[in-house]
Amino acid sequence: MYAQMVKSENADDSAEAQAFQARIDAGEKIEPKEWMPAGYRKTLIRQIGQHAHSEIVGQLPEGNWITRAPTLERKAILLAKVQDEAGHGLYLYCAAETLGVTRDELTEMLLDGRMKYSSIFNYPTLTWADMGAVGWLVDGAAIMNQVPLQRTSYGPYSRAMIRICKEESFHQRQGYDIMMKMAKGTEQQKQMAQNALNRFWFPSLMMFGPSDKDSVHSAQSMAWKIKMNTNDELRQKFVDQTVPQAEYLGLTVPDKTLSWNEEKGGYDFAEPDWDEFFQVIKGNGPCNSERLAARNKAWDEGRWVREGLMAHAAKKSTAQRMAAE
Repeated sequence: MYAQMVKSENADDSAEAQAFQARIDAGEKIEPKEWMPAGYRKTLIRQIGQHAHSEIVGQLPEGNWITRAPTLERKAILLAKVQDEAGHGLYLYCAAETLGVTRDELTEMLLDGRMKYSSIFNYPTLTWADMGAVGWLVDGAAIMNQVPLQRTSYGPYSRAMIRICKEESFHQRQGYDIMMKMAKGTEQQKQMAQNALNRFWFPSLMMFGPSDKDSVHSAQSMAWKIKMNTNDELRQKFVDQTVPQAEYLGLTVPDKTLSWNEEKGGYDFAEPDWDEFFQVIKGNGPCNSERLAARNKAWDEGRWVREGLMAHAAKKSTAQRMAAE
């Protein structure tokens, strides 16, 4: 079936493409065995793969704090959060596999640089307050990105996002709770919370991707309803939601240009440093080499497990075939 689908995708059949777009425009979900343009499949593999990699790599800056959490309760909460992120990665790898790419292929593309993960995970987590900033800001930005994806046009991706978004909402709440405790604590704790906000504010704004005028994939992804909102729309919504939360905490958003614009009903704010963003994407961020080294180490050290599982599956398949004969 998959070979037939690839052949159909590569055919120059404008009638099929028009019928496909009509289904998208009508709000129908596209399922794995149905015809889809090659570009649609390629875009989905890129987006879902990078999303899955981000969930897995995102465990690294948080896992670093599990043994150093200030209380047993905080340790248990953070451990559960990291486990959730692993599960999200697995849901998304499964969704990508329905497009004809294997989990191993996706991982190899990450390790050799053909695929990326969210730029935010290339920044270090230096204090416990960073766990609050990651939950509040990073997971908050993730939710802003992901809630619309529950309506994305590809069925397996859309369905995976339903559970992921429910769990991410808890992650954001635990992060905000950490920030609240820090901001209402001692002067030193409040300063730690402010420093975390200072360091993670602009990298969080980068999570929505480059400005619409510089975004290569947005227009087609919007037409196919792979994306439901533009990068700038989501970034504006995030700022409008997050600034009042910072004010409630008694913290200051590190943007001297920030001001309420009555006419548009939202905040005017400074753009992130896009040169920094593209440098991080290219692999020149503070923790790029560290993150990829950790993933390569896990991949290499887990080889014997993968090979053992494959050997067991082959043995079991052979036994079942012989029993059937």
